[in-house]
Amino acid sequence: MYHRLYPLLARTPLPLCHALGYLLGSLTALIPNTVQRITAINIRRCFPELHHAAQQRLIRQSLIEDGKTLCELPLLLSCHADKFSELIHSVSGEESLKSAIAAEQGVIIIAPHLGAWEIIGLYCAKNYGITSLYRPPRQAELEIPIKKGRERFGAELVPTTPQGVRALYKALSSHKMIGILPDQDPREADGYFAPFFGHAANTMTLLTRLQQKSSAQPILAYAERLGWGRGFHIHLQTAEEITPDLDTLSSITALNRAIEALVRRCPAQYQWGYRRFRTRPAGEPAFYS
Repeated sequence: MYHRLYPLLARTPLPLCHALGYLLGSLTALIPNTVQRITAINIRRCFPELHHAAQQRLIRQSLIEDGKTLCELPLLLSCHADKFSELIHSVSGEESLKSAIAAEQGVIIIAPHLGAWEIIGLYCAKNYGITSLYRPPRQAELEIPIKKGRERFGAELVPTTPQGVRALYKALSSHKMIGILPDQDPREADGYFAPFFGHAANTMTLLTRLQQKSSAQPILAYAERLGWGRGFHIHLQTAEEITPDLDTLSSITALNRAIEALVRRCPAQYQWGYRRFRTRPAGEPAFYS
């Protein structure tokens, strides 16, 4: 169904996209479903300090933001450069990014699934050039529009394979910019457990390895979704705690701590419907049972 609506949403103004997303998210909050269940488990366990009513409000708000994410995606990946620039309401911290570029050590953009994360790659590609890992979407019908949309401002997309990782190393060795989505569960392949919202989270070590071999400057980035379809505020800041001299566990612990601090700024806009804690340390019960 979604791939059939994709062309129509691509031509829909942002305020209307967000209104449709609000309706979709509100419906998701009312009807029992998997995304609602996972979102509720994550929020209740990651925000135990909130009373029940506050948790319920955050769950509903999160599902509404998920709806907005779905409805805005076709527009973000298809609009012309001028229109895209109009959607960026403001940018803060860009001096930290420009300073990192000027240092000529390479730049690693750390963009968690917070707010409109697609905007970060598009903005960096349009203004600076970026190399990012790419995994085809589950719906095969969406692969062409999504890949084409991400590449249209000049981004270089590389596969999530050893060959793709080598391309990231090569880009950093040439003092270029790469992008990483740091908050996905790598399963058994390449992860260490580190705290995230008080729970052990299987965390990728790729960022640590990239930084240790290149001394590249990590920059945290997210695009906050503004109310009433007013656009997006891009936040950029140096990840000062994540340094190449740290061992792997200390590095990913600092990474998760930095991401958690960003999420707490606008918690409803984080992707709580993702099974972030699916992989558990040996002997721990299932998180989503």
